[in-house]
Formats: sequence, structure tokens, C-alpha cells
Amino acid sequence: MLRPVTVRLWAILLPLAVMIAASCTHTPAAREHGAFVERSLDLDGKTYRYQVFVPARAAGGRHPPVLLFLHGSGERGDDNQRQLAVGLAPHIRRVQDEFPAIAVFPQSPADESWTDGTARMALAALDAAMREFDGDPDRVALTGLSRGGYGVYELALLQPDRFAALVPICGGVTAPGALGDLYVRGVATDDDPFAIAAQRLHRLPTWIFHGDRDESVPVQQSRRMAEALKQAGGDVRYTEFAGVAHNAWDPAYASDALWSWLWQQRRH
Repeated sequence: MLRPVTVRLWAILLPLAVMIAASCTHTPAAREHGAFVERSLDLDGKTYRYQVFVPARAAGGRHPPVLLFLHGSGERGDDNQRQLAVGLAPHIRRVQDEFPAIAVFPQSPADESWTDGTARMALAALDAAMREFDGDPDRVALTGLSRGGYGVYELALLQPDRFAALVPICGGVTAPGALGDLYVRGVATDDDPFAIAAQRLHRLPTWIFHGDRDESVPVQQSRRMAEALKQAGGDVRYTEFAGVAHNAWDPAYASDALWSWLWQQRRH
């Protein structure tokens, strides 16, 4: 016969054990379906929220590849939602249970670019997501659109040995016309910023996308970067969409060829 103290102890421990078992059953690693989850981190005295797509276990395997996505100007803010409205997230939602990668979606504060503290925040979100969801450190790719396309080059220059591949979409290196705050800080003051960036990034497989009717970021930005990478001996692909304006991300992320290529890339 159990003593009263023992009975009371079991009354406390049994519900706790059930709760622990339930939480283990529903960890993201055991998901039957891919899902977006919200996370936050503290950096430099600020709290930043971000989103992570966690793939279904059947699609991603034990150590899935990882994508860090950098959004454009219109998605900046602090609602932790706008960065999912354009670009990669809508594509993932269309193939949610089949998409095999962890995808990290930081959100830049309003009126900031993917530089300095915002760049550190994006990399910290990537680090945290990889630790929590067991991402493969040799299959981390960096992609972004518009202002985030500039950010792809910015972050890659900061950590060139971190990534397996780059996918900048309608991005660039130097300031496009009136957007004087939009440029890659690491190289923009050099005599030939495209050549300098290419020399430092040519070992990274890169697929650049741009629309030839883009009135926000001139297509010459991507043309010049693709040519510079080619001259530097880089593994570069360049796709220019005829008749497409700034939203080159829609046909880019819809391209089966992109994903077939990307999943083959590994860090050297």
C-alpha cells in the first residue's frame, strides 16, 4: 500500500511526465507537416522577432539544408509577418510538405538595410535556428530580393566561408539612382566594386536573377556582377527574365531548375 506522501508525489509527477512526453511528441523534428514557427532573440540590447520554416521530417531528413532569406524594403518593420508576404515564403506555402529545407526569415527594422546590427541579427537568427532544428552546416544557402539582394552580397562578404551558395534576386552592389542608402558597404567605395566583390566571392556558387524591365534596381547591377564573377573564374549562373519588372522573385523561386541546382550545393 502506498503511503500518503508517495501518493501525493505521484499525483504531482505523473501529469508532469505526461506533459513532457507530449511536448517531445510534437517537437518540430518530428513534424508530419512543414510549418512556420515564431522565434525571437536578444542582441545589442534589442529584441528581434523572426520566423522559421521547419520542414516535414520526411522531406528534410535528420539534418536538413538551410536557407537564410533577406526581404526587401517593403517588408521592413517589427510585426514579424511582412517578411513572409513576398518571395520565398509564398513559394514554400505552395509546396509546404515537400519543401526540404529549414528557412530562416529575419525582419529588418524600418528604415534599415542588411548591414551592421541588422546583418548581425540575421546571422544570429540563422545560428539559433540551426542549433534548434539541426540544420546541416555544410548546406547553408543565402538568398534575398531587392534590398535583400544587396544584403546577400553584404552578408556573404562578412562570412564568405559560411555559405554553400548564393541566390541574389534583383539585387546589386552600388546605389541605384535615387536610392542612395542602398549599396554594399563592404566594397561600394572601391574603384571597381563589382570586381572586388567578385574576387572575394568567386568560390561561392551563385545564381543571379533579374528582370529586364526592372525600374527599381537597374538590371545592369546584376549583369555587371554576373560578368565580374565570370571574369574572376566563379561558378556563376545568370537568368534574366524578359518583360519582367522588379518582381523577378516570382519566376525565380518557381523555377524547378533553381531548386535542383541548390540542393546539390555543399560548402567546400
